[in-house]
Amino acid sequence: MFKNLFRKISANMAAPDYAGPEGQRVYAVGDIHGRLDLVDDLLGQIEDDIIARPLPTIGLCFLGDLIDRGPDSAGVIERLLSLGSFPAKTLFLMGNHEEVLLRVLNAEPHLAYDWLGFGGDACAESYGVSASALQAMNEDRVAEALRAAMPPAHIRFLQDMGDTFGFGDYLFVHAGIRPGVKIEEQQPQDLRWIRQPFLSDGHDHGCMVVHGHTISEGVERRANRIGIDTGAYRTGILTAAVIEGTDLRFMTTAR
Repeated sequence: MFKNLFRKISANMAAPDYAGPEGQRVYAVGDIHGRLDLVDDLLGQIEDDIIARPLPTIGLCFLGDLIDRGPDSAGVIERLLSLGSFPAKTLFLMGNHEEVLLRVLNAEPHLAYDWLGFGGDACAESYGVSASALQAMNEDRVAEALRAAMPPAHIRFLQDMGDTFGFGDYLFVHAGIRPGVKIEEQQPQDLRWIRQPFLSDGHDHGCMVVHGHTISEGVERRANRIGIDTGAYRTGILTAAVIEGTDLRFMTTAR
């Protein structure tokens, strides 16, 4: 598996038709899903890279799904809130898991138990809330218990997330885009949740879409998109795309 990953992410795979703004660099990090250990590892690599190759303008964009499934959602959010002194401007995009947690916190009917079943149980436990106890509560009580356990700063952090980030010829989103719809008319539902028809669509979107959400074995390179969700919570491999001018390379926690 590691051999395949490294073959797919060799350093000289830049597509000359796509470029970031001159004199700027961005690091885009795929789905973390509660793996604080991997975030610390990758952030260390990124910081070393920035020190070795400084630029006036550097961005660090997280593509969403920071929480759920892995063991320390609370720790991941706390770590990302601490990046004020990191040598890059940080941007955070909302994934479908963040969207669902916010809806659960608002006591939306018929949602809390589904959330607990697709990784929310691990998130709740990371805040010291028993997932089995939540299963016995109604939606209002679930929301109340979670709001009591989560620091207000963590909830504000989730609420303040964006949906897209444009960087030259690149567009960063969590899940993808609806083919045939103008970028400015894309809907949050698609940006956070879409798989098909986006994944199989081969048309030129007018930009290179960099996304997470759908796990692949190694970085998935297509003519119109780059998928960087390498299943960190179960594989131990967290991946970042690095774009500077026409150069495209990848960093990973794979050893």
